[in-house]
Amino acid sequence: MLIRVLGSAAGGGFPQWNCACVNCNGMRNGLISARPRTEESIGLSAGDGDWFLVNASPDIRAQIESFAPLHPHRSRSSPIHAILLTNGDLDHCLGLLSLRENHRLVLYATDSVRRGFTEGNVLYRTLQRFAEQVTWRTLKLDVEEPLLSSDGKPSGLTVTAVAVPGKLPIHLEGLVASGEADVNVGLRFRQSTDRGALAYFPAVGRITSAVLNALDEADCVMFDGTFWSSDELSAPGFLEKSAEALAHWPVGGLQGSLAMLSEIAARRRVFIHINNTNPMLREDSCERTLVEAAGWEVAWDGMEILL
Repeated sequence: MLIRVLGSAAGGGFPQWNCACVNCNGMRNGLISARPRTEESIGLSAGDGDWFLVNASPDIRAQIESFAPLHPHRSRSSPIHAILLTNGDLDHCLGLLSLRENHRLVLYATDSVRRGFTEGNVLYRTLQRFAEQVTWRTLKLDVEEPLLSSDGKPSGLTVTAVAVPGKLPIHLEGLVASGEADVNVGLRFRQSTDRGALAYFPAVGRITSAVLNALDEADCVMFDGTFWSSDELSAPGFLEKSAEALAHWPVGGLQGSLAMLSEIAARRRVFIHINNTNPMLREDSCERTLVEAAGWEVAWDGMEILL
């Protein structure tokens, strides 16, 4: 299984368009050692030239163009066979509306995520230009199923959706029930029973036993690295909410994910979905040193992992 990081930042990317924090200002002016990043998404392939994307960020067009294996081989074609959504946040699904050029799309999502994107959304009509332009396939919780190509044939990969503590996207708050277990999921992929799995969990509001079980025996873990600290946004006055209130468990601290996940056995451990304010974006920061000393990596656009 080949994993390609198409985008590694949280919503807004890095630098963020309206932010002059130490990181963003330093990035723009060449004052820090860091890489620019687009919004989080990865591509997966079993090695046969067919690709599956996880999440469709607003940066999806540039991400596709940045990676030649995702380019069409003939007129009006694409090697992208399906797109899987981990939740209904705009930085995970807004890019779908950019893929409207009379092309059939196959989308994997839970029922809650599908309803949130389609019901009452007039913009969804841009993906209904002809009959069955979009095929939805349901991600069922805790069920390992073959990941099917666009023609319905097994791709050689399997996927299992795992419920993860999260929250409704802002645009759906007050419009739909918030207690559904499938509003936010992590995904576990395998190519075969004798190979290691990828556990992909970009948004984790709390580290539960179910989350730990899903990470167990994974050969590669890609995990929520949004915020370093609980007060990362509230302390400087950017937003009066904690990381936890935004459904992202912080990386640092005695109860942070870096400490809580210290026993997982995966040989590749990678933080992804990194907010522009997170100090571990700076390659010479103390936080980056702590992350790397613990055997973790910080994802960057263009990173590749072969399992």
